[in-house]
Formats: sequence, C-alpha cells, structure tokens
Amino acid sequence: MSELKSVCVFCGASNNVPKHFLDIGAEFGEKLAKRNIRLVYGGGDCGVMGAVANATMKSGGHVTGVFPVSLRNIENEHQSLTEIIIVNTMHERKMGMFERTDAFVVFPGGFGTMDEMFEILTWRQLRLHEKPVIIFNYKGYWDPLIALMKNIVDVGFAKGEVNGFYEVVTELDEILAILER
Repeated sequence: MSELKSVCVFCGASNNVPKHFLDIGAEFGEKLAKRNIRLVYGGGDCGVMGAVANATMKSGGHVTGVFPVSLRNIENEHQSLTEIIIVNTMHERKMGMFERTDAFVVFPGGFGTMDEMFEILTWRQLRLHEKPVIIFNYKGYWDPLIALMKNIVDVGFAKGEVNGFYEVVTELDEILAILER
C-alpha cells in the first residue's frame, strides 16, 4: 500500500456513554492530526464521532465528514469540519467514506458502527478492496462480537481466511503502529 493519507473511523454517535470512550476518541484525533493523517468519518457532531473530529481539528488536522440528510431528524451534521459532504442515504454515506480513505478503524459504537464494519469486511471478503480494517477493542468492548466472528468461522459460515481481513487491538498505539507499516 502507498503512503497512508486518510483513515476512516467508524464509531458511536451517542453522548450517553462513559466519558473515557469520548476521551480515547479525542486522543486518537490528536494523534491523527500530529501525523498529518486526514480523518474521514460519518460527519456527526456528537458522541465518539464528534470527539474524534473535534480533537483532530483542534490539533490542526483535516476532517472530512460524509453525512446523510436522512439522519437530520436524529442527529446533526458537524458545522465546523474542513469538508462536509452531504449525501441522501446511509448507503451513499458508506460508499463516500470508502472512496475517501486508505484504512478503517472501528471504535466502540452501536448498531450503525457494526453495520459499517460488517459491510467493509464483506466487501473485503468479496475482494472489492484490500484496505486495512482495525477493530479497536478498547477495554474489551468488542469481546462478544469477536467471539461471534470466531464462531461464524468455526461453524463454517465463513472461511478461515476472513480472520486475516481485520486486526484486533486493545491499545491506541497499536492502531498507529499498524497504520504506519
């Protein structure tokens, strides 16, 4: 892969989570900006999404948000991003993020985060891309999901090769080390 220029972060949009989730998102945003890596994300202004974006911008980084108008009744698009791309649907959002990034990092989040992650992993399984996918298992958040993914392979619903389509890490610096290789 050529030099990494952008990272897409899939993460939660809820502010109703323990503060340490927001703090780790902000720390990651700072680290991206210091490395001059552009953040690509869903364009929201709340939750871990907002924390990553705000910290990236506060530290002088470039942030591209891809926000679907269909979400405006649920959350707001960030008003201060370097670049905001407004699309019509969630499908267009995922494609817009995919097209603008070199790698994916999955932070703790909810159903939307899992939807984005599984679509990107499915596209990888279908050989539509070879971009790195890193699951940040912060404080064991994704342990049940990782066990389920292992079970899917063990039972035979997916080939063992899918285990190589993503990496699971527990520390922020591990994400950065993978992105820098």
